[in-house]
Amino acid sequence: MDASAPVSPGLHLVRTEVGTHAFLVNGSRLFDLDAATYALLDGARRDGDDDGLSRLMSRLGLDAPPLIDDSPPAEPPVRALSLAVAQKCNLGCTYCYAQQGSFGGTPTSMPAGTALDAVELLFRGAAPGERVNLSFLGGEPLINRPVIHAATEHAVRLSREKNVPVTFSITTNGTTVTAADADFFEEHGFAVTVSLDGTREVHDALRPYRDGRGSFDKVIARVTPLLAAQRRMQVSARVTVTPDNLALKETLDAFVGLGFHSVGFSPLLSSPNGRGELSPSGLETMLGQMVACGEEFERQVIAGRRYPFTNLVNALRELHRGTHRPYPCGAGAGYLGVSAEGDLAACHRFVGDPEGTMGDLARGVDRSRRLTWLSDRHVHRQEPCRSCWARYLCGGGCHHEVIQRGRPACHYIRGWLHYAMGAYHRLRVRRPDYFLPVPATRTPK
Repeated sequence: MDASAPVSPGLHLVRTEVGTHAFLVNGSRLFDLDAATYALLDGARRDGDDDGLSRLMSRLGLDAPPLIDDSPPAEPPVRALSLAVAQKCNLGCTYCYAQQGSFGGTPTSMPAGTALDAVELLFRGAAPGERVNLSFLGGEPLINRPVIHAATEHAVRLSREKNVPVTFSITTNGTTVTAADADFFEEHGFAVTVSLDGTREVHDALRPYRDGRGSFDKVIARVTPLLAAQRRMQVSARVTVTPDNLALKETLDAFVGLGFHSVGFSPLLSSPNGRGELSPSGLETMLGQMVACGEEFERQVIAGRRYPFTNLVNALRELHRGTHRPYPCGAGAGYLGVSAEGDLAACHRFVGDPEGTMGDLARGVDRSRRLTWLSDRHVHRQEPCRSCWARYLCGGGCHHEVIQRGRPACHYIRGWLHYAMGAYHRLRVRRPDYFLPVPATRTPK
């Protein structure tokens, strides 16, 4: 965390076993440096003279016009929707942001007509070839299978009629998955995310049934056929990290061994009752565990083996692409959540929350509300983001977590990105082919 602390808002430096490197915040550009240039830039940034550092970077050819201004995007089209098809759940996870699926209201399910209206909104105005995504969440979405099927099949019909490719995803607790679900997900190429919070003892403590029984054995028994069937579909595990399940390397290895396509970790920063939230010391422990997982990833990749640690795979991809954004995600812009009643929200986490209200299916997106949201949530209007070197990679942090709890994870996020930059440079030297495009494969006729 010390090495990743913000020194200059425009420059971050990284020293690795393979050299010395600069991360230029404007444009998210990475450079290799010789030792003398590294020392020159390091001294200039530590002097606190931003103008002097700017002149030095210009002299070295490292400057460029700002790529992000203060303007929010003008009325972005909705190209991703998550449908809360079942605002109810059969588990009693104590930390659940959806308050056991009901979002603080009466448990309910989305009618088929509401789901079909949402699909119509998703395809409205989409140009041929423009990709859209339809996601199903809850609660536990599989409680309302018929609506999932109806919405998916309607989206497939519209995709064919309009020549607009559609992808599907679902997040499930895994306790009610069936063989028929596996066939359906495989047919439509679903990205299936299963919520699993660790090996048996840990998971059962964090994600029990409402009567207190553990759910781990049921989840594994139900999900194993999906893991065996995945070809078009991809089945991933998502772990919510609390103070009680910080043995990440053990969890990662166990889930990789089970055959999950990918495994990812997300710190619990905000829960309705505050239970399970990570403290600064807990986040520091988590960072150490994440780095241990990353170091194993590096070893496996260098040895030519696949090791599906989602967090690092995604970070490396974004660094390689030069991801550069004023928001952490598409929430409130190209991505919206839909409640069971047809209300629109900034994302799935804001269902039922007036902070993220964005209109409804009957009247459409509230343009004024969305413009205000995008203006207020822009990273240039967030503190302490404006002085942080990670702002265009982080985008200011999850909107829901920031609104509910603030920014307790800034040190963790910077520490993780600093490690990921080091891993990127090491792999670029030791396995440069890792970053080459994967050749397209032909489907046999």
